[in-house]
This record gives sequence, C-alpha cells and structure tokens, in this order.
Amino acid sequence: MYTNEPIFLKPVFQERIWGGIKLKTEFSYDISSEKTGEAWVISALPHGSSIITNGALKGKTLEHTWKEHGKLFNKKPGDVRKYPLLVKILDAADDLSVQVHPNDAYAREVEGVPYGKTECWYVLSAEEGAELVLGHHAKTREELVQMMDQGEWDKLLRRIKVKAGDFIYVPSGTIHAIGKGIVILETQQSSDITYRVYDYDRRDSMGNKRELHLDRAKEVTLVPHEDANSEQTETQFEDLVEKKLVEEQYFTVYHWNLNGKVTRTMTEDFLQVSVIKGDATLNINHQFFQVTKGMNFILPHGIGTYHLEGNAEFIVSHE
Repeated sequence: MYTNEPIFLKPVFQERIWGGIKLKTEFSYDISSEKTGEAWVISALPHGSSIITNGALKGKTLEHTWKEHGKLFNKKPGDVRKYPLLVKILDAADDLSVQVHPNDAYAREVEGVPYGKTECWYVLSAEEGAELVLGHHAKTREELVQMMDQGEWDKLLRRIKVKAGDFIYVPSGTIHAIGKGIVILETQQSSDITYRVYDYDRRDSMGNKRELHLDRAKEVTLVPHEDANSEQTETQFEDLVEKKLVEEQYFTVYHWNLNGKVTRTMTEDFLQVSVIKGDATLNINHQFFQVTKGMNFILPHGIGTYHLEGNAEFIVSHE
C-alpha cells in the first residue's frame, strides 16, 4: 500500500498518580480524568497503539500498519523489528517518580523485549522555578548503592531548573524525573520499561506504596553520571527555521519554527510530526490538510515534495 497523504493519529491517554488536566487545557484533548499524565501521541506499543483517523487505513492501529504495510515506512523485506519510536506529551501536575531505564542489551537479556529506553524531552511549558532530576552525585557504584540503601535522596539526586523551550537528552542508564509543573514532549525508543528508584513514599488510591525496582536500577545506572552533549545546529529553509536538537543512535529530533511558507522534499524513511504551537496548511500533491496545535501525524515514505504555510511550531523526529 502507498499513501500520498499524512497519517493522522489519535492519542492514547494514560492516567497517572502525578497527572493533571493540562492535556485538556493546553492541547484541547478529550481526557476523561483529572489525573491524566500522558498522551501517547505516536505509539505502536501493543497496550497503547495510536489509531489512524484518516484515509484508507482509518480505524487501524499504528502497530498493525507497521506490520502489514511496511512500505509506508520504507521497511525492507524480512525486517521483523517492532516500530522503533514512541512520542508522548506528559503533564506533571506533581513530581514523577525517580527512575532509570535499561539499554537494549539489558532489556533483551533480562526483560525479553527488543528495546531499552533512551529518551529526550522538549519542555513545552514550565511553572516558575520548576526543576527536574537529571543524574546523580555518586562517584562509584558502591557509593550509589550505599546512598540508595540508606535513602539519601537529597544527597544523591542531581536537580536542574528548566523553562519552556529547553531540551534534555536522557540516554538509557540515566537517573531522571520530571518535576511538578512541567509539560514536556518526549521522543523515545518504543519501550515502556521503567525501574522506579524513589517515589517520595507516596501511596496510590488503595493506600499502597508503588513498587520500587532498586536491584535492577543499581545494575543499569551509569556511574559516574555524565551529561550527554548534543550539539544543536540551526538551518533556515525559506520561512522555516529548523533546529536539530539531537542526532543520536536511536533518533534524530528537530524543532521547526514556521513563519510563512516552505517547500521541503522527504529524504527520510518517514517523519513523525507533532504540532506544538499555532496552525498551518500542509499541501501534498494539491491535497490540503489543516494542522493545528495538538495534532500528530506521520509523513510516510514516498511523499516526495510537500509544502507548509502558516505560523506554527513542530517537533519532528525520525530514526
């Protein structure tokens, strides 16, 4: 199957103990709970696959489409991989648990799943003074284990302040947590493996503390912590400013700022696109599509040349 139009996707919402209502108030999403923490906006995970909302594949899941219509993603014959990426928008009305994710090798050997989890965050909004956890202060693994066992979280955890427009790259093995008052767009490997390190001794609706995974966290955490350096570059294409936020093993992520018109030609296997501000018209072979804040879509392989016109910002990613 070939399609010469974008593949628009319906988000899958996840209720979380730390979630809120900003996915409704800031993105006009139809959430059903005031504890909605995550919108999986481009997802092919079996327990949360996005639904296509247009075209010949309307009503099909992205998971199904990846498996059955691989030409849309330029999949090669015999490619049996799972869909590689996952895009989320998270509303942290409270602090997320402190956590860490394994790399691919550990995920395959210990969890029996194909992908570990390297991720990155684009801060969409942040309340004044908002901060997140990124890394730790332990110099050796022995020191890391000791501070975890003794619950010396204030001493162990490294905190940084953030504001709207900040970008953070979080390789597997990095201890991290999104803080209260932050809304982010997250691009990550297509994995849901999380080892919870610390949860502020919170209790769920049943009065139970959430499970921690300290043994595995101690094994996968990188020691000592080193900040990941992602060299950002900026390029102007007509009325579009493209900032490359990160180009690493698993994904390349861009911020696009459009103020006017631009014509681009697809060179990637496929592009994932999230509209984070404003609105624009997408023109593909004289088919016109209105794209507005909160919409998420894939430009499939074979699109060729496309045109954008309007005033909008996008987060765009590909393998």
